Amino acid sequence: MKSLLPVLPILGTVIMIFSGTMLLPLSVAWFFADGAVTAYAPAMVVTFLCGALLWFAGLRAKRELDRRDGMLLVSLVWTLIPVFACLPLLAYFHQAGAPISFTDAYFEAVSGLTTTGASVLVGLDKLPSSINLWRCFMQWLGGMGILVLMVAVLPLIGVGGSQVFNAESAGPLKESKLTPRMAQTAKGLWTVYCLISLVCVVAFRLGGMTWMDAWMHMFTTMSLGGLSSHDASFGFFQSPVLEWTCVVFMAIASCNFAVYFVAVRKRNFRRILNDGELRATVAVLIGSSLLVTVFLLATDTYQSVEEATRMAFFNVISIASTTGYATTDYTLWPVFAPLFMLVLSGVATSAGSTGAGIKMVRVIILLRQTKRELLRILHPRLVAPIRVNDTEVPQPTVFAVLSFAMLYGTATIAITMALTASGLDFETSFSAVVASINNTGPGLHRVGPAGNYQGLTDFQTWLCSIAMLLGRLEVLSLVVIFTPTFWRR
Repeated sequence: MKSLLPVLPILGTVIMIFSGTMLLPLSVAWFFADGAVTAYAPAMVVTFLCGALLWFAGLRAKRELDRRDGMLLVSLVWTLIPVFACLPLLAYFHQAGAPISFTDAYFEAVSGLTTTGASVLVGLDKLPSSINLWRCFMQWLGGMGILVLMVAVLPLIGVGGSQVFNAESAGPLKESKLTPRMAQTAKGLWTVYCLISLVCVVAFRLGGMTWMDAWMHMFTTMSLGGLSSHDASFGFFQSPVLEWTCVVFMAIASCNFAVYFVAVRKRNFRRILNDGELRATVAVLIGSSLLVTVFLLATDTYQSVEEATRMAFFNVISIASTTGYATTDYTLWPVFAPLFMLVLSGVATSAGSTGAGIKMVRVIILLRQTKRELLRILHPRLVAPIRVNDTEVPQPTVFAVLSFAMLYGTATIAITMALTASGLDFETSFSAVVASINNTGPGLHRVGPAGNYQGLTDFQTWLCSIAMLLGRLEVLSLVVIFTPTFWRR
């Protein structure tokens, strides 16, 4: 318990600040008189008071945070904030006469804040604008939180993977404490995130969206979240211009924001093109989209080259980037395509992006480690350091990546087996877990783009919520707090 006390003041402060974010949907509800205005004020008060209580409870134990404190703090933030984020949803649906359970409300909030995009709600087109805005805004806030996670916590366990940032900015990712320099770095990343977001919302508006839809879909595009205000997802707009615009911004958000930050700070945009992980990410996204385009044409799924190209690029990049938008029910395509897209969701985003999954830099390290081991079979005394962006990857980082891959696979198998044991068919179970742990959203069969997670039992829903949190917290940083060693000082 003593180990928990020092993080309480910061945890309480984060919760109090989070209560202020509800002012946005409250303002929208009041301005448009959409019937949900009374859902936010009580939630804001409860959230603020709980944060204040936590702040006061740990005030006397306040001290500088160390590595364990940082990991514990982030895990608590990502698991507790959804409790407060779901309060407006519980309040609105209760007053609307269609109450939802805490399990479903928490799932929806976790899905939002982890930028997963899975949903248990239907009739989105009929929901008040402020409720849909809150769901989408949570994803954008989650995207900001991911950037803090990258800067402040993941480097502590050696799995952050932001190689170029480590090389270009000697301080932040090599420190083991939350220093002012880290805060400055986070501020720089947020600035880049906000600037690209503003460009995105203007592009959507010029492409034909209303301002409200433009803001909501900007929130879920830049965060690679994929929630929408429409049941038909992005397919509601039936606009090739908007689809190609979205493809561009999903690809931008799939790459490392640290690379953009360094390029802006150094005023040298060639650094973006020189980043090996970014090039690999873009190559996989474009190459996979072209492959699926050829496959759809070869199987006569589409007769038009333009339509096949547009459908393939949008839906492949949407799923591969872990966004989760859909313009069609791609599960009706020949089975190779949707399965291939689901696999891509685990590898096709960069570390330091708002996406999830294994991440491209880890895939690169795993492939180069495999190659090195194959060479060592032939040449046992071979010394061949692994390099990313001309920077040697330390052995502890390689071991951490191997451990991450092991835990990632173990968690995927274990939760899939638990869902299958609970009565869910294997296709739905496996795809739901992969879509949850990769923070993608739609899976296959019952949880595909034509359905959602509403039909799951409470037990199954909680398992998917756990998978989403595991994926967003990069598995290791959440699992480590459950080890006995973590609590020994």
